[in-house]
Amino acid sequence: MSFYTSLSGLKNADTDLRVIAHNIANAETVGFKKSSAQFADLVASGAPSDPRRTPGIGATVAAITQDFALGPLEQTGRSLDVAIDGDGFFALENPLSGDLSFTRNGNFQLRANGELQDSGGNRLQAFPVDGAGVPTSTVPASVVVPLTNGSGLALANVTIDNRGIVRAAYADGTTTPVGQIALATFAATGGLRAIGQTKWQASGESGPPIFGNPGIGNNGEMISGALERSNVDLAEEMVALLTAQRNFQANARAIDTATQISTTVINLRQQ
Repeated sequence: MSFYTSLSGLKNADTDLRVIAHNIANAETVGFKKSSAQFADLVASGAPSDPRRTPGIGATVAAITQDFALGPLEQTGRSLDVAIDGDGFFALENPLSGDLSFTRNGNFQLRANGELQDSGGNRLQAFPVDGAGVPTSTVPASVVVPLTNGSGLALANVTIDNRGIVRAAYADGTTTPVGQIALATFAATGGLRAIGQTKWQASGESGPPIFGNPGIGNNGEMISGALERSNVDLAEEMVALLTAQRNFQANARAIDTATQISTTVINLRQQ
C-alpha cells in the first residue's frame, strides 16, 4: 500500500510542477492569469469502531485554481491598446459560431471591414452610443467603425479613450463616437473555463456574464494606450518550483525505501 500512497504523491508533485512550468512559460503573456494546484488527502475507510486506526492512503488534486489579481499595467502608446484597471473582462464574439469569450488582453486591431477584433479574429463587443457618446442600449454588439463619414471622407484614425468610448476620426478633422466598450463581470469569476489564448468562457459555476459600463459599479476603469501584463511573479514561481521538486524527490525516496523493505522481507522468507 505504501507504494500507491507514495505514487499518488509523485503524481501530485508532477501536476504541481506542470502548473508552475505553465505559469513561468507565460510570464510575458499579455492578460495571463497564474494558476495554482490545490491538493487534498485521501483516507481509507478504516475501522468505524476505532477511528484512530484509520490510515491515510495518499493525496489527490482537489482543484487547479486561477488567480485573477490585477497584473502590472504597461504603457504602449498605441491607440487601440486598452487595459482594465479593476474588475471586468472584454467580451469577444466568434464570427463563425457567435459564441462569446472573455479576456483581459486589450490589444485590438482595425480590420478592412471596419470591425475591431483581437488577434484571433474575434469581434470586440460594445454598447451602441449616440452622438454625445452616451450608451443607447444595455445589449452589447460588435464594434463596426464606418470607413467614411457623412461627407464621404475617409477614416483617418480610431482611438479608445479612458471611458472606453471608441471614436472614429476622419480626414476633415471630425470625430464620431462609435460605441462604448462593454465590460463583463461574473458572480463567481473562479468558475470561468479557460479555453487558451488568455480567453475564458462562462460556465455553470461562473454564472452568466453581467455587462456594464467601465468605471461604474464593480467594473474597472479603462486605461487608454496600455496593456495588462501577466500577473506571474517569477521569484514566487521559482520558490514554488524548488518546493515541488523537493516533494517529488521525497516521494521517490519513500518508494525506494518501501522497495528495500519489501526486498528484505522477501529474502527473509526465502531463507
